[in-house]
Amino acid sequence: MLTGKMNAAIMDEQLSISVKQIDIPVPKDNEALIKVYCIGICGSDVHYYEHGRIGRYVVKEPIILGHELAGEVVEVGKQVSNIAVGDRVAVEPGVTCGQCDYCKSGRYNLCPDVVFLATPPVNGAWAEYIVMPSDYLFKLPDSMSYEEGAMLEPLSVGFHAMMRGKVQPFDRVLITGLGPIGLLAGQAAKLFGVSEIYGTDVVPFRRQLAMEMGFTAALDPVKENVGQRLNELTNGFGVTLVVESSGNARAMADTIKWVRRGGRIVFVGLPADSAIPMDMGQFIDGEIDAYGVFRYANTYPAAIQALQHSSLDIEKIVTHRFALTDTQEALEVARKEKDTSIKVMIYPNMP
Repeated sequence: MLTGKMNAAIMDEQLSISVKQIDIPVPKDNEALIKVYCIGICGSDVHYYEHGRIGRYVVKEPIILGHELAGEVVEVGKQVSNIAVGDRVAVEPGVTCGQCDYCKSGRYNLCPDVVFLATPPVNGAWAEYIVMPSDYLFKLPDSMSYEEGAMLEPLSVGFHAMMRGKVQPFDRVLITGLGPIGLLAGQAAKLFGVSEIYGTDVVPFRRQLAMEMGFTAALDPVKENVGQRLNELTNGFGVTLVVESSGNARAMADTIKWVRRGGRIVFVGLPADSAIPMDMGQFIDGEIDAYGVFRYANTYPAAIQALQHSSLDIEKIVTHRFALTDTQEALEVARKEKDTSIKVMIYPNMP
């Protein structure tokens, strides 16, 4: 049994991270101890760091953030049989009850009793080691990097969005907002066989990266008439599926204008205000289907299988890398340098 102390980056108050020594956790019979290789910074981590809360989730005491991770199994409980010491694994960060109607019907992401890493008061993974029930650990193929394993979490959001939107290879897809979720939603669309993918974002760097990652076109919604440009680019056909990942109120309202009649809209981004005015006449007249997305469910095995047999390079979105001891600097980059940063990655064992 591994005992002793480990480093952990702890948010002790808003805009303050301290790296401290805490006890290495001990796995229970159904758990495994994971040596964390890398952890991505999510927008929710930045929001907790900056504001101390997201909706009803409030940081009331020091907390370890971080939930996008991959690592190596170094110890297993006596009831664990699906993984072994030495396995490289991705971690699904939400542990559900397994008993409620949502869990039993397969929609466990809606479980009211989910324990999700880095959601107050639950600690996350900005540490050298973490324990997780083995059911939430997924072996990585030898061809898949730890970075790809960590990004299976945000990729899963895009993967789930595609399943919610009933995407088909012949769909023409528009993704609004080209941050990590939007860019990875584009890659998820590719994994589902879609070849015509458009994006919108106000940041030039993000539009450029989208094009490097195989988007058909990336538009500036401030300087261009998006509806008109989509009409031109699709020879008058339009887009059949819109995935809204920006959370921008105007973009959310405009999805109804941009989607083809009979098309679908998937809302992923959370707006600052819960009430968004929309043209419901056009929505009804166009017989448009709309779906919400809350995290994901049943995505990790499918995403791993699809990704390992593809030629996609999702590591392109990793723009910055920091040691665990520099977590506060990493957060400041993610918070202040949105024009040049996409995914900021933290490495607990980086020298």
